[in-house]
Amino acid sequence: MKKTITSHEYQELVKNKEPGSKYVKNIFAAFITGGLICSIGQLIQMGMKSLGADKDTSASVTTIVMIFLGAFLTGISLYDEIAKFGGAGASVPVTGFSNSIVSPAMEYKKEGYIMGVGAKMFLIAGPVLVYGIFASVIGGLLYFIWKQVM
Repeated sequence: MKKTITSHEYQELVKNKEPGSKYVKNIFAAFITGGLICSIGQLIQMGMKSLGADKDTSASVTTIVMIFLGAFLTGISLYDEIAKFGGAGASVPVTGFSNSIVSPAMEYKKEGYIMGVGAKMFLIAGPVLVYGIFASVIGGLLYFIWKQVM
């Protein structure tokens, strides 16, 4: 004969079997990972400035180097391990954006350079780019209209 349990008993059973929350660990890992990535970027930028580069040049070179590092670490399968540990801390900086472009390109390279790499490269990052460009055009138009009216 089956034993029936009440809704309250079921909720208690689920609560007891549920794994503990990992929020604190995940937040700490994201903070450490994102902070380390940003610190590396800051060191590159400070190094460029100490070599005599102006603000704009050092910012541009830093961005290029960080994108390269994200792509390179993705290419040697190390960025996936960093992202497993750091979660959003590895996804938010520009290195995460680089990873989101290189990962699908590597995954689909077996389908060829045109239909694989070329077509699938922006599988993840494409919608972000489209939305960003669209939002900036709309924002620019609204700003232009606002300035004409005021």
